[in-house]
Amino acid sequence: MPKEWVLNSVMNRFQLNFKRNVGPTSKSIRECGPKNMQEWENYYYEKVKSKEHIDDLGKKLFEKIKTIIKEEIEEITEEDCIGYMHNLVIQRTFDGYDSEITMIKDNLEKELNVKIEEAPDEWDRLLNIDFFIKIKNKFIGLQIKPIGPDTMPQIIKERIQQKKTHEKFTQKYGGKVFYVFSEKKEKKKILSNPEVIEEIKEEMRELS
Repeated sequence: MPKEWVLNSVMNRFQLNFKRNVGPTSKSIRECGPKNMQEWENYYYEKVKSKEHIDDLGKKLFEKIKTIIKEEIEEITEEDCIGYMHNLVIQRTFDGYDSEITMIKDNLEKELNVKIEEAPDEWDRLLNIDFFIKIKNKFIGLQIKPIGPDTMPQIIKERIQQKKTHEKFTQKYGGKVFYVFSEKKEKKKILSNPEVIEEIKEEMRELS
């Protein structure tokens, strides 16, 4: 198990990288405008959080790994692993599929008043497109993402990885790719970023 994966997972789980712990890093580095890493390091330790404070966060991370995480790992049984794998390929796959269909049928098609079709396998595998909208001879791509308390770090990572494939889609098919986020509230799937509706409408007008 690579160290980086363990450190990143535990850090996210216990929110040690949250703003309340490490400060507004994105805002701070823009304010600093460093020419190199040394400038940013000096600015951060002086203006945002002290080196001692980050040392303490590192010590907390180590403590979580050596106590809570170690105990949890030692409690995992073979039956837990078998059950997890079945849950992953059956229930979670179905939940993701159901979430996509619900979001398309109950939200996007009604709001956009347009037919939304499932992307061919090649688009899914090579271009990271789940669904598409055809406007004349051009296409708009859609990525449906269910979100929850623990999913945002992975979604951010995927968006970075998928940026190039989505640029290829736009170059080849003319339309942009939009992320549609869904979440479960009171046993119902809802659109988490309703502003995307107007963004898609604007793209549809551009391509018409």
